[in-house]
Amino acid sequence: MSKDKLDVKRQREQKMVTQMIKLYCRKNHKDQNAAGLCEDCNDLLVYSQKRSERCPFMETKTFCNNCNVHCYSPEMREKIRNVMRFSGPRMIIYHPITCIWHGIMSLKNKKK
Repeated sequence: MSKDKLDVKRQREQKMVTQMIKLYCRKNHKDQNAAGLCEDCNDLLVYSQKRSERCPFMETKTFCNNCNVHCYSPEMREKIRNVMRFSGPRMIIYHPITCIWHGIMSLKNKKK
């Protein structure tokens, strides 16, 4: 995979995670900064972006939950699971295009 395609894939993944964390924070936390995130959610976002930037499997994986190696610490993994559990079903309402794209990519991955 070319570097440009890899960068696009990484940016798309980071955008989706950002949308999910912002949705979770907006609906569950009251103390938000100018970016619309509380301190804990902002820390989770920064952490997830660092993990995405350093991912050695970005070329071959579809999404982190399909990866054989879990690079998140146990505490952060539990936080991101809570975000995904909450935001996932709501993405169709707040970010329908992203949600449909994620569904298509998941189906393609299952066929492989």
